[in-house]
Amino acid sequence: MSDSFKALVARKDDSHSCDYETLTLDDLDVGDVTVSVDYSTLNFKDGLAITGAAPIAQRQPLILGIDYSGTVIESQHTGFNVGDRVVMNGYGASEYLHGGYAERARVSGDLLVKLPDSISNAQAMAIGTAGYTAMLSVMALQNNGPAPGDGPILVTGAAGGVGSVAISLLADLGYEVVASTGRMSEAEFLKSLGAADTLDRAGLSERGKPLQKEQWAGVVDCVGSHTLANAIAQTRYDGVVTACGLAQGADLPATVMPFILRNVRLQGVDSVQAPMARRLTAWSRLADELDMQKLEALSFDLPFSEVLSRAPDILAGKTRGRAVVDLSR
Repeated sequence: MSDSFKALVARKDDSHSCDYETLTLDDLDVGDVTVSVDYSTLNFKDGLAITGAAPIAQRQPLILGIDYSGTVIESQHTGFNVGDRVVMNGYGASEYLHGGYAERARVSGDLLVKLPDSISNAQAMAIGTAGYTAMLSVMALQNNGPAPGDGPILVTGAAGGVGSVAISLLADLGYEVVASTGRMSEAEFLKSLGAADTLDRAGLSERGKPLQKEQWAGVVDCVGSHTLANAIAQTRYDGVVTACGLAQGADLPATVMPFILRNVRLQGVDSVQAPMARRLTAWSRLADELDMQKLEALSFDLPFSEVLSRAPDILAGKTRGRAVVDLSR
């Protein structure tokens, strides 16, 4: 096993920079599990970190990449053995811990999930943080109601990673899903994932009235800002809105009216620091419930060598579904 490996590293001197570098195992974090990384992903948050559009990286230098899958090659942790296949999502990766854009990773085993046998390392990153967040959103929706048959579920940012997986999961659970997207050219793709109908996001992305016509039994929002505010204003009595993203913005220009007049509930969804028990449930359900043929349809391969150049595309909304980053290419 070579002591050196390629990594995508962010540095900040007078300004933010990010480039491929050759590192050694001594450059990695202290931890009791060392992983040979096979795959990572390109998420919206990765795009922010790579371009420096937001201060994601909290230390310098830092290996970027918010998640990864691979095989344990060294372990002093009682829960993991050499040869175990594992996945890492969040927990500070690409923020204050070295992340998945490297051929090697070292971390505390307390932060790793052992992959279910039915999910390959490549599929784990086709799911990735986005798919795992989609499952957390579905779980939050189900824990608070509604049930299938109670009415349509709106998914915003539908052509993105979280949205596309959420559509597949919800449709297969029996929900009627309406997909909101800024790319209506993707309507047939979204319907192939299970969306019953599609909406142009333009109807949600501008300031709207505090209370609007009741339409949605529930919402999975990946966008924030005016889109989330309008989705809340359109949610039916006793409906539930989950919020996990800020692609449009971090603001929420809403009023309390839907909450106090329609009993609407807003549930935040955090994937970064989600407790391990919740993570294990999410990955177990993904293994059982996610249609792997749909997963393949909403995923595309991305060589590691192209991650740096493709990062601006995900911020501009030019990518569809899930990018699976192959660290060997």
